Amino acid sequence: MQEVNNTQFFKVQKEPEIEVKDIIASVYVALTEKGYNPVNQIVGYVMSGDPTYITSHKGARSLIMKVERDEIIEELLEDYIGRNLRK
Repeated sequence: MQEVNNTQFFKVQKEPEIEVKDIIASVYVALTEKGYNPVNQIVGYVMSGDPTYITSHKGARSLIMKVERDEIIEELLEDYIGRNLRK
């Protein structure tokens, strides 16, 4: 029987950090596979915060909820600006 007064130590493994662009890519694939328009669904999620816009297929819903919506907008805007406005 273990002593109740002793401190128990344990290590918690951190989940590897996934970049926002990788999350968007995974969600895009899952939505496409399920036959949804991924742009409309992601916009609906970003605008409303309602996770039901994102399918649970391949864990896409729980994946997209790991990042803040403003981080998604920031990633998309940075990509858009980088491709279209910076020359």
